[in-house]
Amino acid sequence: MLQASADIDTSETLTERQKAVLDAALRLLVEEGDNLTMTAVARRASCSKETLYKWFGDRDGLLTATVQWQASKVRVVPVDGERLDLASLTASLEGFAADWLKVISSDTSIALNRVAVGHAGSGKDDLGAIVLENGRFALARRLKPVLLAGKQAGLLDFTDADTAFRSFFGLVARDVQIRLLLGDRLELTEAAIGGDAVRATQQFLALFGAKTGRRATDL
Repeated sequence: MLQASADIDTSETLTERQKAVLDAALRLLVEEGDNLTMTAVARRASCSKETLYKWFGDRDGLLTATVQWQASKVRVVPVDGERLDLASLTASLEGFAADWLKVISSDTSIALNRVAVGHAGSGKDDLGAIVLENGRFALARRLKPVLLAGKQAGLLDFTDADTAFRSFFGLVARDVQIRLLLGDRLELTEAAIGGDAVRATQQFLALFGAKTGRRATDL
């Protein structure tokens, strides 16, 4: 059985065949939503149900791996805490913001989140908790070391890393995700996403940049 942690890069632990199976599961979520079954995934991915159970355990295990695979597309550029400067910190934050906007605006993420919201509190399964734990919460755990490195380097000033992360997340997301979930057809082009990532990062640095450090716009 595949043991994928929410805190590691799932793309590095999966085989190409497993990635193909999870992509098939994501496509089925887009097409069928609630009706995702192990049988349907096995049929779409041209593999046996026995293989799915061996790799992922059960349906919840498959859903967990699917969410982790989707979340792994949001990369966190590692930083060298000892040599960290404002330019590299800014680049890491901008890259995270751009990747996250690309992921949440994809058809697969929109479908996955709609199903998770529909299941929340319904008793059908734990998809809502799976999406939170392996999506948003996992991303927080992966980005917080970058924020803490920025604080250690004297570039950021905050008292609580979780609050700082939530502020950054809010600046990146704004109302984009809820509008997409409600069917608004936003034109999120590559250029628009890049511009939004830069804007969110600059706003974050204006709020949490250390007063003694240089602003990113001064570089």
